[in-house]
Amino acid sequence: MAVVHALDDYYLAITLLITIGYQLFFFAIAFSLKFDKLTDFAGGTNFVWLAIITLAISGHHNARQVVCSLFIMLWGARLSGFLLFRIIKTGKDDRFDDMRDKFFSFLGFWVFQMVWVWTVSLPVTVLNSPNVSKFNQPDFGTGRDIAGVILFAIGFILESVSDVQKYQFRSNPANKGKVCDIGFFTWSRHPNYFGEIIMHFSIFMIAISPAAYGYVTGQAYNALYTTILGPFFLTLLLMFVSGLTLQERPGAKKRYESGNHWESFLRYTKRTSILIPFPPQLYEPMPTILKRTIFLEFPIYVFDPAKHADQSKMREREAEEGHNQGQEGGQH
Repeated sequence: MAVVHALDDYYLAITLLITIGYQLFFFAIAFSLKFDKLTDFAGGTNFVWLAIITLAISGHHNARQVVCSLFIMLWGARLSGFLLFRIIKTGKDDRFDDMRDKFFSFLGFWVFQMVWVWTVSLPVTVLNSPNVSKFNQPDFGTGRDIAGVILFAIGFILESVSDVQKYQFRSNPANKGKVCDIGFFTWSRHPNYFGEIIMHFSIFMIAISPAAYGYVTGQAYNALYTTILGPFFLTLLLMFVSGLTLQERPGAKKRYESGNHWESFLRYTKRTSILIPFPPQLYEPMPTILKRTIFLEFPIYVFDPAKHADQSKMREREAEEGHNQGQEGGQH
C-alpha cells in the first residue's frame, strides 16, 4: 500500500481533525440528550481509531508499528469497554452534575478530552507517520522493545485487574463505605493509575527504538523523542488534574466529616503507597520524607483535619451523635 501524505508528514493535523470531529459528534449527542454513558467510551475508542487510521495509511507495516498500534488499541478498547459497562450499571456520571446543562462548561470537558486523546496518542501517531516510516528500521526485538513489551504487560495487568477488583468490591453491599484494600490495592492505593502510566511509557520506549539505535535521524529523530509529551501529559493529568488530586484529599475529607470508616481509612493510607506498588510491611515504618519524595505522596494529597475539615459539619455530626446516644441511654 502506498504511503498517504495527509496534511503534514507527521500526521499531526489529520489526527487532530479526526479527534475534534469525533469528540464533537459525541458531545452533540451527550449534550442534547443529557446522556452520560458515551463520554468515556468516546475518549477510549478515539485512541483506537487514530491508531488504526495512521497505521493503515502509513504504507509501512513493520512489526514495531504494528505492536505499538495494537498496544494503544488494546488499552483504549479495554478502558472504554470497562467504563461503558460501569456507567451502564451505575446509571449516570456524577462528574457532570454541575455542568450537564451548561453548554460551555460541558463543552470545556470535551475540549480537554480532545487534547488528552491527541497528545497521549503522539508516540504511535509519529511512529506511523511518513517522515519516520521512510527510514530503515531495526528488527523488532531490541532491548528497548523487549523491555517495553514486558512493562506494557505489567501495566495492562495492573490496570485491568485492579479495575475489576475495585468494581467487585464496591458491588458487594457488605462492603458499602469500606476501604478497598484487597488484591493490588494492598500494595498501592491507585494501582490502576500506575499501570496506565507505565503502559504509555512502554509504548514510547518501543516507538523511539528507531531513533535510539541511529536508524532515524534529523527532524524525524527529534519528533520521535518529542512524543514523550504523551506519557508525561498523561502522568501529570493523573497526578495533578483528574486523578489523585480529586480522590486523595477530597476522599479523606469526606470520610472524616461523615465518620465513614475514617479510622480504617487512616490506617490504610499509613501502610499503603499512594501510587507505586510497595509491600505495606516496608512502607508503613518508612520515614515520612521518603514517602513525600520517592513515593510521590506530595503534601497536596495529604488531608489535615485541622486545616481542611469543615468544622461546621463536624459540629453538626458530633451533635447528632450526642443526640442519638442520649436517645439510646433514655431507652435503657
